[in-house]
Amino acid sequence: MIEREIKLEYPSVEAARAAVGALGLPALRRRRLQDDALYDTPDGSLRARSCALRLRRDGQQAIMTFKGKPLPDVMKVRPEIETATADATRTGAILEALGYRVAFRYQKYREEFGDASCVVAIDETPVGVFVELEGEADRITALAEALGFTPGQYLTMSYAGLHGERGAALGLGPHMLFRP
Repeated sequence: MIEREIKLEYPSVEAARAAVGALGLPALRRRRLQDDALYDTPDGSLRARSCALRLRRDGQQAIMTFKGKPLPDVMKVRPEIETATADATRTGAILEALGYRVAFRYQKYREEFGDASCVVAIDETPVGVFVELEGEADRITALAEALGFTPGQYLTMSYAGLHGERGAALGLGPHMLFRP
């Protein structure tokens, strides 16, 4: 499968909700905490190849995802393989037994709207508020335009990249986690 997405930054969650609400999209999933762990080898071979291996805890669900190297595009476009797993703790233990280690953890509160052509997520993170659009290219472009954004304003950086860019200035540690 190919993942296609962009992020759009908003000054507040209220502004993001108002903008997304004006699109009139149906709600798909309520606001909940997602706790993600990116795994890599001790020498960082996945990151060196611009790949990612993620284990996501999403409410009561756990999802394992492999993301391949991004392809050149105005949007973030990359191969993606994803599957549900019944037990995030045991899945993490399997990854560690295979030699992978948690290289980066990040959290966000996410709520989702949309349809089969595009999922529009409002993400509240420790480094800012973003609306992420994931789906068909034409639909992403149309929704971004309806939200008042042009391709030059699309963010294609990962949350790990945004943390690397902003985390130190915000006083965050090595991971992008909400303070207790």
